[in-house]
Amino acid sequence: MTTYLLITAVVIFACVFLSKVSSRLGIPMLLAFILLGMLFGSDGILKIPFDNYAFAEQICTVALIFIMFYGGFGTNWQQAKSVAVKAGLLSTAGVVITAALTGVFCHYALHIAWVESMLIGALIGSTDAASVFSVLRSKRLSLRYNTASLLEVESGSNDPCAYMLTVTFIAIAQGSASGGQIGLLIVKQMLFGIFFGGLIAAAAVLLLKKIKFSTAGFDMVFVVGIAVIGYALPAVFGGNGFLSVYIVGIVLGNTEIRNKRNLVNFFDGLTGLMQMLIFFLLGLLAFPSRLPQVVLPALLIAVFLTFVARPVAVALVLTPFKGKISQQLLVSWAGLRGAASIVFAIMAEMAVETENDVFHIVFMIVLFSILLQGSLLPLVAKKLDMIDEKGDVMKTFNDYSDEVPVQFIQLSIPKSHHWCGKTLKELTLPPETLVVLLKRNGENIIPNGDTRLLENDVLVLSATSPDHVEGVSLVEIYVDENSKYKGKLLSEIPKKENTLVIMIQRGEQVIIPHGNIRLESGDMLVVSKTEI
Repeated sequence: MTTYLLITAVVIFACVFLSKVSSRLGIPMLLAFILLGMLFGSDGILKIPFDNYAFAEQICTVALIFIMFYGGFGTNWQQAKSVAVKAGLLSTAGVVITAALTGVFCHYALHIAWVESMLIGALIGSTDAASVFSVLRSKRLSLRYNTASLLEVESGSNDPCAYMLTVTFIAIAQGSASGGQIGLLIVKQMLFGIFFGGLIAAAAVLLLKKIKFSTAGFDMVFVVGIAVIGYALPAVFGGNGFLSVYIVGIVLGNTEIRNKRNLVNFFDGLTGLMQMLIFFLLGLLAFPSRLPQVVLPALLIAVFLTFVARPVAVALVLTPFKGKISQQLLVSWAGLRGAASIVFAIMAEMAVETENDVFHIVFMIVLFSILLQGSLLPLVAKKLDMIDEKGDVMKTFNDYSDEVPVQFIQLSIPKSHHWCGKTLKELTLPPETLVVLLKRNGENIIPNGDTRLLENDVLVLSATSPDHVEGVSLVEIYVDENSKYKGKLLSEIPKKENTLVIMIQRGEQVIIPHGNIRLESGDMLVVSKTEI
């Protein structure tokens, strides 16, 4: 037991170290985790014997639950809603088209049996959220035409469709299901996945808003439980657990709930650990000695997938929306394959006997995709003139607090303080500060100019630079061309009881607000929301 724990610690440290090294070398860090697993594996230097597909499938499924949950939780719907329809079509019709074309290629070009060909197509039909997010965030890759949000939503939501196709072709390969049963299987996957996802999300939001956890950190434990039940409950009824948990994640991530910043930080770290675990384990499970036998068919499939199947699927989906050619080409190139494809290949390996080494074929395709497409994505984006120099890709994620230069300052008002007994409008505050909260006798009060300060009051002021104060959270409101706030004075905007605009970000300029500021397209309002 002690030896295994020691090895685990060494692997974690090695993964963290490799993430730094790979970033400097321009190599996607997820590839480094796979290579580290292969180094530790049966054919590697340390020769750790591991070929337990069932154990690997269970561990990787758990890891995928959290990766998919955070894929939804970390997506900023305010930024993504304008591309939601296109992303939804890419994650459904796009996956089906990609899988079908790949299956046809495998059958006619490589002479693989039809069912096995379509199974391979299903396994690699979806793009990988962990890989896409990793490249976008590590390279700070801001893209024109809201393409980053399009890629994030597509890659975060298309695994359920690939999973459904995989389950369908496994059932066909087993010969245990008729056409009607397969149709029922697909309907159950979709309906129960959507139904339970919406139901669990609604219940979770209600509970998180009503319950105040007495012990710090219990809200994180509670949300972990929500993610787990988001997958498990629909799966019990034959529904698509991955679809359900993604829906739960995107609803919770875009709902105003307590302690959200800490939840984002917690799941960011947890998902990072899950990514390290899943890619290391998949590398450990692979046998490098078997790769030469599958390298030719795998590379042929990967080339067809990258340069034919994916571009055709993207063109068919985006052309009706009059998507620019440069955007279509970049979206095509950004179709990275990753952990989900290999995990689904493990499922197929355990469920059916195949003529070809499907697991290692898919494994090689993923290596090719991450190494070639992932490494060259920034260069391709630059060559296609798709880099948005003024944009910030981090704004498309929900870990907003790391990106806005606002901090809170808290101070007490003793009896002897010269502010005691005065109203707020009588005070001379420091430049570029604003009173956002008054704490009095355990209550949180939204102050105004006529609020009079009393002995032992606690004032919370906002200023520039990041920090956090208990009882106050930050929310973004983006003013675009179609926003109802565009052109209005700040004083003309209806105010909610427990909210206050504390900052306006206009390009590179940070503005402390007052009522006479007229809002413009492109403004980002930073609103403090107080728990009363």
